[in-house]
This record gives sequence, C-alpha cells and structure tokens, in this order.
Amino acid sequence: MKLSCVILTLGDRPAELDRAIASALGQDTETEVVVVGNGADVTAPPGVTVIRLPENAGVAGGRNAGVAACAGDVVLFLDDDGWYPDTGTGSHVAARFAADPELAVLSFRVADPEGGPGARWHVPRLRAGDPERSSVVTTFAGGACAMRRSAFLAAGGLPEAFFYAHEETDLAWRLIGLGYRLEYDAGARMCHHALPNARHAPFFRLDGRNRVLLARRNLPWPLAAGYLLDWFTLTVVRERSAAPVRAWLAGFAEGWRMDPGGRHPMTLRTVWRMTRAGRPPVI
Repeated sequence: MKLSCVILTLGDRPAELDRAIASALGQDTETEVVVVGNGADVTAPPGVTVIRLPENAGVAGGRNAGVAACAGDVVLFLDDDGWYPDTGTGSHVAARFAADPELAVLSFRVADPEGGPGARWHVPRLRAGDPERSSVVTTFAGGACAMRRSAFLAAGGLPEAFFYAHEETDLAWRLIGLGYRLEYDAGARMCHHALPNARHAPFFRLDGRNRVLLARRNLPWPLAAGYLLDWFTLTVVRERSAAPVRAWLAGFAEGWRMDPGGRHPMTLRTVWRMTRAGRPPVI
C-alpha cells in the first residue's frame, strides 16, 4: 500500500509545520507528503509537494485539494499543529488497509503532548471514556486519521460548503452507506493539544449551520428532526449562557437558507449499521 500524507496549514505556524512534515517523512514506510497552504504561501523541504490555494478553502476544501494532488492508496490527514510520535505508524496503517478491503477509515488515538488523558471529543464514539479501546465507529477525527483514497473518491470527498465542522461526519455517513467500515484504532497515535474547538470565534455558528446541512443532505426527515432537536438541547444544556446559544441559532437559521449541495437520504440499512456500531444517526 502506497501512503500519502496531506498536511493543512494557514502558514502561521512554521515551526509546527516543520515538525509535522518531519514526523510524516520519518515513517518506516515511504510516505509521499503534500502540504496544502490554505490561502498561504508556504515553503517545504525538497521532495515535499506544496499546493498553494489562493484563498482559505476551509478544512474540507483544503483536504480535497490535497487528495487530488497525491498518489497514495491510503491518505493520512494531519494539521500543522499535530505530529506522529511513532515511526511505525506508517507500516501499521498500511498493514491494516492491505488486510481489509472493506476498511475505509482509521481514526487515530490523539495523545496529549503534555501527558494528560486527552480530550474526550477526540474519541469518535459515545462511550469515549477509554481512549485505549479500539472499536468500529460512525465518524472520525479529520486531522488524525488515514483513509482509503479510492473510498474517499467514491464517496465524493468532503463537502466543501461546510468549510469547517462536521465535514468528516458527512463523509463518514456516505462511506457507511457504500458498505465500508470505519474504525477507531488506539494503536495508531498522533499528538495534538487538548484545547477545545469552541475557543475559535466562529465555532458555534458553524456548528449550528453544519448540523442543519448534515441533516438536510443525509437524513430521512423524521431522523433529521430528532437529530437537530437532540443537538439543540445538548447545546443549551452544555453552554448555559446566551452568547453561544445565540450564535448556534444564527448558524441553525443559516443552514436552512443555504444550498446543502444535494440531498441523498441514507437507507434504513445504513441506519441499522450505524445503530449496531453504537451510534444511531440522531445523536
């Protein structure tokens, strides 16, 4: 299995980018490295392909551009503030995909570089208390994963209208609908800080907007109603302050005004597969 690694950067963390590139090039399996400058002019060592996008296309658009430029059978996705602490990650990933043609995605265990327990939201399942337990999952961590390139292309890639937030879940649901399997693999590690995504100013607006787009694109209407009601309730209960809830509701309204980019409701078979994996598509 030929490996490629797509690294996203906004060009504002050159030292961290160098560390990410070095960790990908240092794998025990030859790995093609593609750096995507998302609206940024970046430089990289010889042998590393650099894609310079004229403007920030978001996480989804940047990763799509990276996949289009690489040639690996399996693509590892990494952001410039993450890195691989183990040189054997490449051979581990290649062996997993070579052994199982139905495997589309491996979501990695995200290790806190400060030695802490890591963030629960980096474990892509409802029962996230034990990050060292591997399992089948229904979504994945976008900046800490490996994906079969043919499956990525068959599912149409990441939805660029999302820009950022839940683009991985949209792709995951479509992959499951195509008959592929996704796994959280605790044996594949990457390092990343445990700071919450909510620290970014547009997080709550994009979270609310993209949950609507996700439901409109993928869910039968009864399930879409349950999914959106569940996430509205969770947002109100978790935040307990007016500002993030207002931002979430503004995004929620925006999601209904936008073109979701096509509607293809999942089948009951896909719903059942997700339910058996521990996460029906209402939460």
